[in-house]
Amino acid sequence: MGKTQPIFTNWQLRLEIENAITLRDLLTQIVRSEVAGFQDRQQQRRLIQVLSPAQISLGVEQGKVDLGGSDLAQEVDVDEAIATALQAFTDGLYFVFLDEQQQGNLDDVVTLQPNSQLLFLRLVPLVGG
Repeated sequence: MGKTQPIFTNWQLRLEIENAITLRDLLTQIVRSEVAGFQDRQQQRRLIQVLSPAQISLGVEQGKVDLGGSDLAQEVDVDEAIATALQAFTDGLYFVFLDEQQQGNLDDVVTLQPNSQLLFLRLVPLVGG
């Protein structure tokens, strides 16, 4: 807040689906894609990189210059991640909005357009309520 950067960053995901899909299948594909992306980033972090002066300057500005070479050995079970995401939706821990329309049921069919916007709104309980 109070910065010139947008509150929400734009994030694009290319899905191999037709126009209509259930919300359950959409969330499943998104989780699979995100886990695959995480695993790719983990693999890239294992490599030691040579940084340009611009990359070093950017790292200094951000407070961390990362050359890679780290192996965090974090394993993600994709089926467990999918089950967790679906259960969290069912439990009301986050809402899903597709083109500004809230989605309420995992088995509802949603229609995606080429420029559809998807918003995940995570709910955080306040202490002392």
